[in-house]
Amino acid sequence: MKQMRTILPALVLATVVGAASGCGKADTGARSNERWATTEDTRVDLDFDKINEAYKAAEGPEDFERRVNEIYQGSEVISVAVHDLDAKTQVVTGFFDKNSDGAVQDPEKVFTIRRDVTGEGAGQIQTSGHGAYGYYHSPFLSLASGMMLGAMVSSAFRPNYVPVYSQPYTTPPGRMADLRTHRDTYRAANPSSVDRSKASQTGRRYNNVGNRRFGGGRSGGSSFGIHRSDRTSKPARLVA
Repeated sequence: MKQMRTILPALVLATVVGAASGCGKADTGARSNERWATTEDTRVDLDFDKINEAYKAAEGPEDFERRVNEIYQGSEVISVAVHDLDAKTQVVTGFFDKNSDGAVQDPEKVFTIRRDVTGEGAGQIQTSGHGAYGYYHSPFLSLASGMMLGAMVSSAFRPNYVPVYSQPYTTPPGRMADLRTHRDTYRAANPSSVDRSKASQTGRRYNNVGNRRFGGGRSGGSSFGIHRSDRTSKPARLVA
């Protein structure tokens, strides 16, 4: 009987220690999952100034998609869709073709460029970001036949221009591997091209709250309000 009294407390103590140890392991796993959850955001910067210039200089959709992927800092490939709505208006969409179907889905959109011919030898473009890049919205950027423009834009100024992409062009899924290979070669030859410190100087940035990287800093577009650090003197009280 005395031996039983000695064994029972020992068993109870071992059970309590085992339970506490098991709880500790479960908690560690939960904390580990939380840590990884906070690092899932893989969005990267996109220099829209360069995107706009690439569009102006592009000789065609294939040339434009190559230029776009040289500019983009991430690991995904940006596909391109080009659609002539009529003889004056063209809409170009950059998108992540996640399901490799060669079609643009709204959740896949990265940016949209709208080009309009506004008169003889004159036009304008406006660029908007989507999704993670929804902070960007450019003003109307002027185009003129005397500017250094690629065939993709300048051809629209011809008197007898006939829209080429009434049937939209989209990056063929099979071309994505070639674009990735080209970009890897380009980055290896131009290491300075991978630079996440530059922000676009045109356009407005929205949704600044909580993310300095996506719209938290100043841009070259319109500024709203006054920053306290910009004040060089205190307001003076007016004496009646």
